[in-house]
Amino acid sequence: MTLIENHPLNELKIGDCANLTRTFTQKGAQIFALASGDVNPSHVDPEFAAGDPFHRVVAHGMWSAALVSNVLGTQLPGPGTVYLTQNLKFLKPILVGDTVRVTVTVTGIEVAFRRATLQCVVVNQRNETAVEGEAVVLVPTEKICRPRMHLPKLELRDPGAKLRDLITQAQQALNGHEPLKMAVVHAVDAISLGGAVDAAQAGLIAPTFVGPEAKIRTAAAVAHIDLSAYPVVSTEHSQAAAERAVAMARAGEVQAVMKGSLHTDELMHAVVDTQVGLRTARRISHVFVMDIVGQPSLQLVTDAAVNVTPDLAAKHDIVQNAIELAHALGMDQPKVAILSAVETVNPKIPSTLDAAALCKMADRGQIIGALLDGPLAFDNAVSVAAAKAKGIVSPVAGHADILVAPDLEAGNMLAKQLEYLGEAKVAGIVLGTRVPVVLTSRADLADARMASCALAVLLDIAHASWLPARESL
Repeated sequence: MTLIENHPLNELKIGDCANLTRTFTQKGAQIFALASGDVNPSHVDPEFAAGDPFHRVVAHGMWSAALVSNVLGTQLPGPGTVYLTQNLKFLKPILVGDTVRVTVTVTGIEVAFRRATLQCVVVNQRNETAVEGEAVVLVPTEKICRPRMHLPKLELRDPGAKLRDLITQAQQALNGHEPLKMAVVHAVDAISLGGAVDAAQAGLIAPTFVGPEAKIRTAAAVAHIDLSAYPVVSTEHSQAAAERAVAMARAGEVQAVMKGSLHTDELMHAVVDTQVGLRTARRISHVFVMDIVGQPSLQLVTDAAVNVTPDLAAKHDIVQNAIELAHALGMDQPKVAILSAVETVNPKIPSTLDAAALCKMADRGQIIGALLDGPLAFDNAVSVAAAKAKGIVSPVAGHADILVAPDLEAGNMLAKQLEYLGEAKVAGIVLGTRVPVVLTSRADLADARMASCALAVLLDIAHASWLPARESL
């Protein structure tokens, strides 16, 4: 057990000193901003400093003052010390990467008032004085020795940061191009209306609202959403809205379709119709694009919304669809983990046989554009340590970009667990259709809908770039 012990008044002497050394980091700047609420760009925004020597991320003045307080409260005089006054001059900025040494020295003692004055100096690694001044403190008269308190581990978590980057990526990809024309189906509540309008205002989509016009406009009025800039195609009910939106996509009037506040079954019934739907030669499937806290990049989970118990042929298309989406997101050779309960082939577990077959299909060029491995249990797919413990040597194990579930139940539970227990932020899209279909949950908030629109934009742009190559085959 580590102890911290003070120097009570009767032990304190002129000239006593104590010090500590710290390095100022970008993470430290963010932590201080979180604690103080001060988001001055001088302290937290590296882009603010770009190209300007006078605009560099510097430590907040109270960061160095807090280091002084650390020494006073834990070393000299130590536990029980109470600040009375502090007078500090900040002479040099402390930059990201600077290592500073904080020294406090007793320069005066007033026994009658239990007070001590200490000189405070902060010097950087270039031997420049960054801060100097003095502090007056109330010194305990009794000896205090306490265990050093255990502090919880502090992690900087920013759920949704990677999806926000995805939105920026889509905006940049659209630079100079028109927003994606999108039919928004049966948006009769504030969330589905707001998500579409937010995406429009971000320059991602040009929405056409399809559904019962009176309900749409009433919901917009209640939510104070202005629809005057967007066309509304009136239909009698949600089923008719789905059918009309699909017909508009088939006719080329819109380039994508987004689910509003209707049941998934209603929209997908129109999408998968063999005569007038949006089917292609490829099996239709769904991908959740997940921003999982602690993971370095986005991860794709498929299929968790469309194919209930896919056979091997369906899984082939599910995998290829996900790979093409990954390419559209900028992953040149995504790593695909075919999930099961175990990492070995077991005839009693059919999903392990499918996994092995899919990997062999990739070896033979029947699935292209990615590295496949499976069967892999979930831990082996996402954890290098778990894969190593089980002796799995694979470029995919521990590094999976795409997680292929054995069936819809497993995929849906995995995605929802990551979302609701793991703070993951989620976007979703239907693939294998003539146009992208944004299939959001009715519980999804506006930011998830905007990220899903960004997926549709990137997929549409990718399809346009792939079309000449496909036509030449």
